Amino acid sequence: MQSDSNLKTSSVNDTVATPVSVVAPVSIAILGAAAFVVTADARVINPLLPIIATEFKTDVGSTGIIVSAYAIPYGLFQLVYGPLGDRFGKLRIMSVALFLFSLGTVACTFAPTLFLLSLMRFLTGVVAAAIIPMSLAYIGDSFPYKERQVAIGQFLMASALAQILSTSLGGVVGDFLNWRLLFFFYGLISLVIGVVFWRVARRAALSSPVHPGRKITFRPYLVLLANPAPRLVIIAVFIEGFFFFGAFSFLGAFLRDQYNLLYLAIGFILSIVGLGNLVYSRSVKWLVRRFGENGLILIGGSLTLVCYLVIGLVQSWLLLIPLNIFLGLGYSMLHSTLQTKATEMAPNNRGTAVSLFAFSLFLGQGIGTAVLGAVIDGPGYVLAFVIAGVMLALLSIWFVAASQAYKRSTP
Repeated sequence: MQSDSNLKTSSVNDTVATPVSVVAPVSIAILGAAAFVVTADARVINPLLPIIATEFKTDVGSTGIIVSAYAIPYGLFQLVYGPLGDRFGKLRIMSVALFLFSLGTVACTFAPTLFLLSLMRFLTGVVAAAIIPMSLAYIGDSFPYKERQVAIGQFLMASALAQILSTSLGGVVGDFLNWRLLFFFYGLISLVIGVVFWRVARRAALSSPVHPGRKITFRPYLVLLANPAPRLVIIAVFIEGFFFFGAFSFLGAFLRDQYNLLYLAIGFILSIVGLGNLVYSRSVKWLVRRFGENGLILIGGSLTLVCYLVIGLVQSWLLLIPLNIFLGLGYSMLHSTLQTKATEMAPNNRGTAVSLFAFSLFLGQGIGTAVLGAVIDGPGYVLAFVIAGVMLALLSIWFVAASQAYKRSTP
């Protein structure tokens, strides 16, 4: 691997123009297809936690282990795929991971116990970890910083569509079919996408930087964390994952327990969050120009605060339909901005840097789901949602203030 002196890091406010390489034939659409199936597989489980808990004769909070079992290895193995992608090529690593992901997803169909289902989700999370971070790093290699947030917004449209369709489909399956069929379906779809991706990526291997002489070590992560600018982004995304997804993972269970809604309705309401993501991806260019990065972070934190407070404190499930649009929009404003900054933390080792970012996000999600699940099983849903909203708003204020302070202190 390159020496530590070559592990270039950038300020969270830098706009370093990196060279533009050829994205085609691995277009954002093809990268988005891979992201679509991974996101759909991860999100489809949320509206089904109550029905899975019933089948395995346990409570909803304990069933949340399925979410943590996927999220924690998803985060941990970012630390492996970053250096692998920088050495052997991001596209090659993604091709192998998609194939293994399809096998793991199909295997979830046949899990006879909650423990074995959690184990299969763990193994699936291990290989799924390569897809989205490597795609973001590949986009970072291909677009200069000033254009990158727009490109990432277009890429994230696939995740938004996946959230809309997967949670809706999860609701339909919860009411009319067996939840196991979803894993079988997503496994087959991911296999088809993996074959297409492999064929296209093989022709485009030269557009993905490769460093065959580089040793694989974890020291570059320590170098990144020793730098205050990247460390600020890494801490921020951990807090974001902890509170946003720690609460959102139980929103479907909340709708079932509080309002006794059909799973079809629950799936539809949860899918509305994806519309907010979609609105952001379609308007990101205007939003960045109008509000700037710090403005997007502050607005995003404010929107998530209001939405989680109203969800918890106002007793009306109909309000969740418009609220979830703004919840998705607020999250996208906050997260996409952090994501864009992450692609410039270490331009010479972008796969490593983005992997550390994703590791922190999903580690936060896994731990947050477990902690807020305990809150839900104790004091209840309302406290969990209020805590999440308040902490996300405080996060946005702290991050902007800390970023500005760092910028002023840097010559």
